[in-house]
This record gives sequence, C-alpha cells and structure tokens, in this order.
Amino acid sequence: MHFPVLTSLFIFIIIMHFKISRSGKELDHQLDDFWDKENRANSVRKRPLDDLTYAEVPERFLNYPYDTEDDRVSEALRILNSLKDVPCVNLTGISNTDLKLKYGTANISKLTEYDQNYTLLVRSLNTLALSLHKKAQDEYAKEILEYAIDSGSDISSSYDVLSDIYLSAGEADKLPALIKKAEGLNSLMKDPILRLLSEKSSNS
Repeated sequence: MHFPVLTSLFIFIIIMHFKISRSGKELDHQLDDFWDKENRANSVRKRPLDDLTYAEVPERFLNYPYDTEDDRVSEALRILNSLKDVPCVNLTGISNTDLKLKYGTANISKLTEYDQNYTLLVRSLNTLALSLHKKAQDEYAKEILEYAIDSGSDISSSYDVLSDIYLSAGEADKLPALIKKAEGLNSLMKDPILRLLSEKSSNS
C-alpha cells in the first residue's frame, strides 16, 4: 500500500536533484561570463566622456516661492546650489562593469561621482516640488517635476504628484506621455511606477 507513495517520493527527489544540478551549472556559466566581462572591462583604457547627457540646475528653480522655514526645503536648496557647477549624469541601471567597458577603468570613480550628484539633484528637486504642491503652487511644482522626469528620474513620488497635478488641472491627456517616459526607465522602480500611473489613468 505504501509503494506508490515511496515511488512518487523517489521520482520527486530525482526531479529536484536534476533541477538543482541544472541550476548550479547555469549559475556557474553566468559567473564565468561575469568574470570574463569584468576582466575585459578592467583592461579598457580611459576614453572620452563626450557622449554623456548632463543634467543641470536651472537657475529659476532656486527662486520659486518656497517655504524656507522648512528645514527640508532649505537643505534641498543648499544642495542644488552646491550642484550648479558640478557634473550630474543619470547612470541608473548601468553596471560599473558596463561603464568600464565603455569609458575605461580610470573613469569609474568620476562616473560614480557624477551619478551620485544626479541622485542628489533629483531628490532635491522632488523635495522642492512636493513642498510647492502642498502650498498649492502647482505651476512651479509641475515645471520642476517635468524637468526631473525628463532627465530620467525614477522617484515614484515625482510621477505620483505630477500625475495628480495633471488630473487636477484637467490635463488627463498628458498621462499617456508620462507613462511612455516611465516605460523608458532603466530602473527597478519602472514597474511600480507604471502600475501607479496605469491605475490613475484607468480612474481618470
């Protein structure tokens, strides 16, 4: 009476062993590919950074009607002022290995700094825009958020607030373009943002 159960268990163990063995071989292959690519990347000489797309700090953004008594706003403005004369480049979703392959190992520290500057830029812009939105200064908030998103920001609250501003202003027709921009993100936040915008679009 117990033979069918034992047979099923035996078959299950064989199948699991086969799957684990195959997964292990695939993992080994992936690791080999990774280290081969990394070794090639480490031998690439320094190359020009001429094709990078730089984000800037629009001067007008520093003079909007902010609540400067808010510490977060003051800090965001301080950061933006510090970023006016430094390179800011969105490298979200691009691995260090790929950056080294394209621009050379000697540029990796510089590129990391550029990317960190960009992160500070869009976070600060998001802080300022949300503060303006809370004060019903949507004209200014909208401009800041559109600029940040056009530069490649993947901050979900930026998309959330900008879509709300569009809907409140009777500009639901702008949501498809916003969704298209989100579809172009090279970020782990892409799918959550698309779900957020899809829900708002279907309810508009």
